[in-house]
Amino acid sequence: MKNVINIKKHLFAAMYLMATLFAVELCFSSCSEDELQVQKNFPFEVQVMPVSKYIANGETVEIRCRIIPVGNYSETEYFFRYFQFDGKGTLRLFNEPPFLPNDSYLLAEKEFRLHYTCESTVTQSFDIWISDNMGNEKKLTIQFSPQNAGTV
Repeated sequence: MKNVINIKKHLFAAMYLMATLFAVELCFSSCSEDELQVQKNFPFEVQVMPVSKYIANGETVEIRCRIIPVGNYSETEYFFRYFQFDGKGTLRLFNEPPFLPNDSYLLAEKEFRLHYTCESTVTQSFDIWISDNMGNEKKLTIQFSPQNAGTV
């Protein structure tokens, strides 16, 4: 009788182990790689602090920008490019060399300060594009009117 009880205990333990393994397999097989997705693509906004609307030849104006993403993915990279369609001037990050129009530059930070130096006496207009490596892009248009002797 003792052997029958031991066999029943071992049989019960084996059945319990098999049921547990089946449940674990069922759980893992129902979560395939196709169903498990990590969101990587988050839209963003670009906040620009107000700047003067007038500029004189030779004057430099600071343009403060901040990228504000809706979510966060650690491998998101942001890029910058610009194109000037009115006037003449240079655009740079602090004391870095001037940017070349339509070239793409990696932004190291989400908050940055651009410095625009006017090199003519006419209206200055240029577009700035901020994009990420997921295909999102924002366009900013900056325009300065020439500062005359009587303009404040």
